[in-house]
Amino acid sequence: MAGKRAEALKVLEELRELAKRRYVSPHEIALVYAGLGDKEQAVRWLEKAYADRSGALIQPNIESRFDALRQDARFAALIKRIGLPH
Repeated sequence: MAGKRAEALKVLEELRELAKRRYVSPHEIALVYAGLGDKEQAVRWLEKAYADRSGALIQPNIESRFDALRQDARFAALIKRIGLPH
């Protein structure tokens, strides 16, 4: 979102490589995708974070980095499943 697409893609690749050796929170990957404006992948990884019961998925309903997802019905449904107000 800060116009640093190449850097974000590099971070994404580093997270994927790191995930081969240890757990990487899907929430972190979702944040990168959200920053890239890729709503499909961001929601997909948030769903994975929910399935994994990721502790990082505490308050996505107020996390500003997910603002672009607020109007997405899938995001709203996820927030509801978590039990948070939207």
